[in-house]
Amino acid sequence: MRPRSIFICVFSLFSISVFSQDKTVEKKSDSIKWKYTPNFTVGADVLNLGIGFFGDRQMFQGFVSSRINKRTHAVVDLGYDKNVYQKNGYDAKADGMFAKVGAFYMLAMDPENALNGFYAGGKLVGSFYTQEYMAVPVKGQNNDGVTLAFGPTTQSSYWAEAMLGARIQVFESNFFIDVNVQPRYLVYTTKQDEIKPMIVPGFGKSSGQFTMGFSWNIAYRF
Repeated sequence: MRPRSIFICVFSLFSISVFSQDKTVEKKSDSIKWKYTPNFTVGADVLNLGIGFFGDRQMFQGFVSSRINKRTHAVVDLGYDKNVYQKNGYDAKADGMFAKVGAFYMLAMDPENALNGFYAGGKLVGSFYTQEYMAVPVKGQNNDGVTLAFGPTTQSSYWAEAMLGARIQVFESNFFIDVNVQPRYLVYTTKQDEIKPMIVPGFGKSSGQFTMGFSWNIAYRF
């Protein structure tokens, strides 16, 4: 089994064990009206950080969320991504920052702890990065395959992503495990010499407009 598969398997087993723990928390009556008070949950994606030890992609991302009413949470993400694309004659690399702004809604909550449960939401994302093409396949004379190189340039891409996940408290601490998947749709991207980007930091490797992301976060509630 490859190291990357082992790493994901270990994280998944740990997640299941945490979900199975019993938690004793103070029950809150549903009749109490929610009133916003400053609250923040800060998290970091430890899965993608760990996978970086076994591959070309180096990604660091974290989030800050705040519960703004009984079921709705606002969330902001910030990250850095560095990756390469070597496929079908292309040889490219890109690195840069990305930022996400959105919200999620708790679809189902633990009756004993409103912060535990399943949620769905969405985000708008912008990525600002440097890319370089060491090789781009083109047709030469007599249909001979040749490649061209393009120097580093600054580009930007924008997409919308949905999110579906779960958040669970670790025992009775202020720590939480937050796991979610993110279907993504690329809305707009700048191009270098009319070349559609094969790799976008934060979005991933894709020659199309759709891709799927996944994050496994450790979070702390202040």
